[in-house]
Amino acid sequence: MSLFLALLVLAANPSICKGQHENTCNVVLKDQYIEWGSDTDIVYLSSCVPPKIFWTLNNRRVEESQWRSVNSTHAVLSLRNFTLQSAILEWHSADTHQVLGGTTITAYSKPGKISCILSHKNQSDELSANLFNCSWEDPNKPSTQIHYTVLLATSSNTSPREVCRSSSKYCIWTKSSRISPLDTVTITVRAKAAAWEAGSDPRAFFPDHIRKMIRPKLTVTPFPDHVSVEWLRASFSKECHCEVSYRKAVDGGRLIELRPNTIPERSHGKMHIEKWDSCSNYTFSVRCALHEAPWSDWSEKKTVLTKLKKKDVKPLLWRKVSEPTEGGVRKVHAMWKEIPSTCRDTFTSIKKVPNKEGADHEEASCATSTCDVYVNRDAHRIILTLLQNETLLVEDSVYVPAIGESLPRVTDIRTSAREGVILVSWEASTEPATGYMIDWTHSGNQYYWEESGCTNATLSGLLDKQPYDITVTPLFADRTGHGARALQICSGAGDPGNVAIQVQAKAKSALVSWTVSRRGACGGAVVNYTVYYSAQRGPRLNVTVDGKERLISLKDLHRETQYSVHVEAAALTGTTKSRETLFYTKRFDPEHVTAVSVSVSVAALLVLALGSCIALLWKKFKKKPVPNPALSSVVFWPAANHQEGTCPLQPFSNPSESPCDRVYAGEALSPPSTSSPAARCDSGAGGERTEEYVDPPALTAPGGPVKSIETRRPSPPDDSTGPLLPENSPYRRQNSVESSALRSSKQCKRVLVKPTVTVYVTLDMFEQGQDC
Repeated sequence: MSLFLALLVLAANPSICKGQHENTCNVVLKDQYIEWGSDTDIVYLSSCVPPKIFWTLNNRRVEESQWRSVNSTHAVLSLRNFTLQSAILEWHSADTHQVLGGTTITAYSKPGKISCILSHKNQSDELSANLFNCSWEDPNKPSTQIHYTVLLATSSNTSPREVCRSSSKYCIWTKSSRISPLDTVTITVRAKAAAWEAGSDPRAFFPDHIRKMIRPKLTVTPFPDHVSVEWLRASFSKECHCEVSYRKAVDGGRLIELRPNTIPERSHGKMHIEKWDSCSNYTFSVRCALHEAPWSDWSEKKTVLTKLKKKDVKPLLWRKVSEPTEGGVRKVHAMWKEIPSTCRDTFTSIKKVPNKEGADHEEASCATSTCDVYVNRDAHRIILTLLQNETLLVEDSVYVPAIGESLPRVTDIRTSAREGVILVSWEASTEPATGYMIDWTHSGNQYYWEESGCTNATLSGLLDKQPYDITVTPLFADRTGHGARALQICSGAGDPGNVAIQVQAKAKSALVSWTVSRRGACGGAVVNYTVYYSAQRGPRLNVTVDGKERLISLKDLHRETQYSVHVEAAALTGTTKSRETLFYTKRFDPEHVTAVSVSVSVAALLVLALGSCIALLWKKFKKKPVPNPALSSVVFWPAANHQEGTCPLQPFSNPSESPCDRVYAGEALSPPSTSSPAARCDSGAGGERTEEYVDPPALTAPGGPVKSIETRRPSPPDDSTGPLLPENSPYRRQNSVESSALRSSKQCKRVLVKPTVTVYVTLDMFEQGQDC
């Protein structure tokens, strides 16, 4: 059809390729709209097209088999099953790949999936269904402005007529009274845009298949053994099916069950609900529908409080017995499964009865699910009574053994925890038991318990990462055995405890130590520690050590640099990270500073000690007495200008005395000599025989030859020529060896004095340059 129209246009405009547009290459109809999934033909001028061309659709090459020539001036490109929302069609020169022309193609869709509901304006009469509500789908772009028209036809009037207009994808209108309830209704939707128009396929509906029932009226009545749900529907003769919904109000509206129910003709609905919890609030609702028809709206919700069901009352009475006092009194902590507080008119009674005939019993009222009673050392039985409205609901009892009573117990209790539950198993008692009671607690104040007929149990609903104490007690027909306690076990391992670190920084290293405070009794065991550290602008480094380590030395650090460090403790169940700590490395290591300080201190002490020694020696030297001339012989060196044999000693206090008379004579220490030469100071006695003597220490003295004054006296047997001097005398002692060795010297004449005295000179003689 499109090809025929294109050729018709060309026939009406024969000069399309002549004149000014003679060399223009283009398609005949530009910017076409076609229905999605349909076929179309694109007509283009072939007289101005090079011999070799090719087509592209959205830049993808089209096969050559899809175009053909119609005549000498026109050609056709055929597109089959076009399923693109939009596309750009171009043809190119095969030689130069130049675009010679093109067009755009846009696909539109017709409305589909029409659905309709026949409802009621008047919710009290099912026969007055007169409100049509139809909706449909349209895959066209929402940006396109589309107007919809709904056409209706019936089996009695097949001519479609317009019943509703809309710019949305639904339409509501009131059914005409001319439509019979038994007529089949056919609906067609027409969509119209600025550039195209499309109509949907007709959709036929039978009125009963689209009629929506009026919502039922609901009544709910609770009973001790069931809940009665009844609903009323408007007078309608046809059969329908209904659905009852009920849910617990406290569970946030979680649906418990949908109960289907079929209602026969001309009857109302009724149902008994038996699955519910005692003394709980439940919300009920119901809806109905004809066969193949849509559901009605849900009825108004009804909330009721259920009754206490007698068959559900299972108190499972149990007890925990404390250690006896010095008087044998024991506290029995009785406990049972709690009855909901919402159950009205319930009464709980506990009484203790000694386990012997004719014994009196004591009774106590308990408002909660626990009660404490006190018993003596004898065996007792604790009896629990539950009443409602003064009617006995249930009675249960438990046995309390006497102190020291020999009863069986279980052995070899084994426990393990996995995924939040604890598995318990044990060896059966020596005496066959009717069952076993397992109780557990994590705090010692609140207990949980359950009965098992096997030698194992699974404890669930536990608190996470908490330690539990578990006790297993065998049960017999009329008594209970002794309980056996398992080792404490955790429901799960927690993360490692908190990590606290300390850092001792040095110049090029740092010692990092840490402590771990265990997080509760169930803290996870540390597998390893990882120390993370980094400079302010450096890479992040880490070192991992075993879980038993508590310190590590970080090496190869930079001097005077800020570092950050933290420790991460890793367990199988998680990790714990310490707080990040900053520290600065030092310029010098404290050990080096200490060593240098100690060395300097030792050196200072040595210098101080040496100085002290020198000072003491100097002080001792300064304190030595002036030498006593009586203990030695002294020589002196005359000046160069002195004449030999003279004695110019003048600084004597008495000027009338000769200078040689001022010498000090000491007492003779040896017998007088046989020869007594006279001593005199005379430069002219050259005829006398004299002996010459030079003191060895004076040989190198400046000032010329040395003249000696020596005492002539007999030598003692040991050849000593001088007085006997002390060993510590600072003066030299003259002897005959020295005298004989130096007698060859003729530069000083000996002055002979009396043999009973020793001649000395004073120091001031040397100071004035005198000579003897």
